[in-house]
Amino acid sequence: MTTFTATLPGLAAPGFIAGMVMSLSLIMAIGPQNAHVIRTGLQRQHLWLTVLTCALADIVLITLGVAGLAQLGGLSDKLYGALIGAGVLFLLVYGWQAARRFWQPPAAGLAGAAALARSGAPVTRRQAVLQALAFSWLNPHAWLDTAVLIGTASLAWGPQQPVFGLGAAAGSVLWFVLLGGAAFWLGRRLNSLHVWRALDGLVALLMWGTAAALVASLLR
Repeated sequence: MTTFTATLPGLAAPGFIAGMVMSLSLIMAIGPQNAHVIRTGLQRQHLWLTVLTCALADIVLITLGVAGLAQLGGLSDKLYGALIGAGVLFLLVYGWQAARRFWQPPAAGLAGAAALARSGAPVTRRQAVLQALAFSWLNPHAWLDTAVLIGTASLAWGPQQPVFGLGAAAGSVLWFVLLGGAAFWLGRRLNSLHVWRALDGLVALLMWGTAAALVASLLR
């Protein structure tokens, strides 16, 4: 009970906020998992079951990354720096890709993908869960973003690693709920290229900001 009570104030700590920001910056990048949530929202087929499954799948990966890589805290400074450096490089590249999409948006974008999604056949609840798990766990980027990158970034927070992980999990849940709600209520208007250009611009800024924070953690 004491441990739980002591943890609650940590939800407003920098580690929690950093974990949430990093999770959002990674998950907001347009990919198969987000496209699948949009599809179920446009079809209105088991949307919230899909949202719940995707969020829980991400939480599992985040927990594996943070809890597993937490054991690497005793690594040499060189290897520790290499792990953080790899995460920074990935964020810079991913941010550049988002920025390039912002400046030069694809002709079809997600609008075409969403239009194709609306033509799908009805699915059962079991199929909806299996599809969501496939998009979450059979996607190499999902493993890299959560289990590897978020887990590596958590090393910079020392004793606040669990709080950082909670923030990352909260960011994942928040994003899927917002994305599912937007797809359901906005319908076709969500397919606007201007909306996704704005998201890509925000993703680029968040990616580069997180990379800068990781670099700063090495200099402390």
